[in-house]
Amino acid sequence: MPAIPREPALRIAPARFPDDTDDFGALLRDEAKARDYLLDLAWPTGEPYCPRCGNHRIYTLSGDRLRCAGCKYTFQPFSCRWINNGALSPAEWLRLITMFVDEKSVHEMKEEIGLSYNTVYKALTAIRFAILAHAIDARQLISPATGLDSYLNGNRLTGGPREMRMDTIPVYGILRREDMVFIDLVPGFQAETLFHFHMNFHLKLIRTGNLIYTDRYKDYDALMFCGNDSLPYEIIRRYDEPPHIDAVGDAFWDFARDRIKRFRGISCQRFPLYMKELEFRFNNRGKPLAGQLAAFLCALVPSLD
Repeated sequence: MPAIPREPALRIAPARFPDDTDDFGALLRDEAKARDYLLDLAWPTGEPYCPRCGNHRIYTLSGDRLRCAGCKYTFQPFSCRWINNGALSPAEWLRLITMFVDEKSVHEMKEEIGLSYNTVYKALTAIRFAILAHAIDARQLISPATGLDSYLNGNRLTGGPREMRMDTIPVYGILRREDMVFIDLVPGFQAETLFHFHMNFHLKLIRTGNLIYTDRYKDYDALMFCGNDSLPYEIIRRYDEPPHIDAVGDAFWDFARDRIKRFRGISCQRFPLYMKELEFRFNNRGKPLAGQLAAFLCALVPSLD
């Protein structure tokens, strides 16, 4: 027998907390305050709504469950949101965010929070997906063109990467506009395209591990992609002169290059997650990031349909 709806869910008084990392201390020590803070980000008006149909007529059930009076969907406060991908408590999520802002390693995070490596790694993947989902080209990137769609099953991060070959590995371009940078998926370009341009049109390719990048190309400061063991790296020539992006000391490239080296085991599919993270960090340098990242995590996972 279906559960009988109870009284409509009470309005939740919006909680207001500081936005920068330094002021998160009180939230990190108090699960109730941390939960109120995240609920405020999920429901900024203080009124819960159905994550499936948007109806605001919601009933409370037992065990922290809610039910939509419209579509009858039963859910919990953080259902269908990026933050629902990971078995972390509200305070643990906020602690993880502060360490992510400080660019600590997965090993440092797991030791400080007392969680397993896999739990922290999955939570960081949710943060990176949440960042990418708020980029203007999110729909283009979470698609078969990049392979990121294979990580999502509905609103859950339960998938995995599929194999990519030279003719399917996507290429990205670095665009600088004054003090901003944009990492663009280059339509119609794959790793095979850049090897072809290298061999037949002398486009300079530089290899750093599995990262391949080029000299300036049309409006792009550089093109780049993350390769795998299927690529013919041996055909990349050695150059005495550095490519343009190295020679000019580009601000973003200087910012990104050392950070890319610290990212270990990046696959072709995960590469745009890390590049969009660096785009976000660079474009928001000098600004408090913790509150913005918490808001991204509490946003609904967009539908890919």
